[in-house]
Amino acid sequence: MSTKRDLTSIDLFSGAGGLTEGLREAGFKSLYANEIMAQYAQTFADNHPGVMVDARDIRTVDASEIRKQLGIERGELDLVAGGPPCQGFSINAPKRSSEDERNHLFLEFLRFVEEFEPRAVLIENVPGLISFEKGKTLGAIIEALGNLGYGADVRVLYAPNFGVPQTRWRTIIIGVRAADAPPEIFPNPTRIAPRRVNFTSTWNGKALVQPAPISLPTHTTVRDAIGDLPPLESGKDYPEYGDYPMEPQTEYQARLRVGSAGVTNHEAPRLAAINLKRFEYIPVGGNWTDIPDELLPAGMKKARRSDHTKRYGRVDPDGLSSTILTKCDPHWGAYIHYSQQRSFTVREAARFQSFPDSYKFSGSRVEQFAQVGNAVPVMLGEAVGRTLASYLRSV
Repeated sequence: MSTKRDLTSIDLFSGAGGLTEGLREAGFKSLYANEIMAQYAQTFADNHPGVMVDARDIRTVDASEIRKQLGIERGELDLVAGGPPCQGFSINAPKRSSEDERNHLFLEFLRFVEEFEPRAVLIENVPGLISFEKGKTLGAIIEALGNLGYGADVRVLYAPNFGVPQTRWRTIIIGVRAADAPPEIFPNPTRIAPRRVNFTSTWNGKALVQPAPISLPTHTTVRDAIGDLPPLESGKDYPEYGDYPMEPQTEYQARLRVGSAGVTNHEAPRLAAINLKRFEYIPVGGNWTDIPDELLPAGMKKARRSDHTKRYGRVDPDGLSSTILTKCDPHWGAYIHYSQQRSFTVREAARFQSFPDSYKFSGSRVEQFAQVGNAVPVMLGEAVGRTLASYLRSV
């Protein structure tokens, strides 16, 4: 049985570090991270001092050399975690499905697992992985982990069930050195939230989405998440490390402000005058269908009113945020502030992803939005990390 020491992990395809931050809050100490996007790697390094951050193409990295540099023996590491591209992976014919070289990067993830022989493996991916190639890709992943000695299982987790104020689903695969991964290795929902399952949610006859008992507390709302941040006009920036305009109003705000030296990454994108005019017609919960026809973009004038219902959406402060994408462009979704005539800032997007305010994103604003949008919600990573840590400390 392990002691209460920090559990050790390495992070592959780490992005800006959302999953790593969640695992850190759950008691894992990251030793090494690989991320090929230089600006993502820089943000990771800035926020995780002491971690060996490697921005090389993982296909050129000698896993054995990394293990020796870290000074750990095979079987000593607790966890290899990450979000490798999995679509198109097949044990028998790994290059059969497309010419997209990203489809075969999962083999690189397996190479590190084979070299380190960790006590557990954690893989995150999109919900569409379940149905990709009619489930054959997921089956190949489970089989590949089995061939390396890991009993593996899968769930599709809904981030709002774990306190994240955003409609986001993630496929989570966990493998452990046992015949099977026990069901309790996945976290149980702690909150109820409105949700719609619009993807395949069964695999091999097993339901992968967990029910949330109605007795649980309700979801974290948009207002709960961002209501304490400074108001801004379109095109205006808040001073870096400027003061908060008020004390935290919710438990969520208080949690995310722990360790923060002030507000960062809070800049309102400058929008065209035509967009600001459109915003005037959109009420809370409304969308592009509230905009007069003469003000609509040309491509939307012929659209059916039932289509694209998230476009030019103004969020409901008592509801959940739309899924945060790689840019909060109103033409893409419901990214208009509920009480201000502007779209979301990077900091607001980060709040919806449950990043602490102390987590600072580097690079241009476009790069910052991409880093946030591609991340795993921190509190979802933490929930998975806590049950995984509990298991690893019990065996």
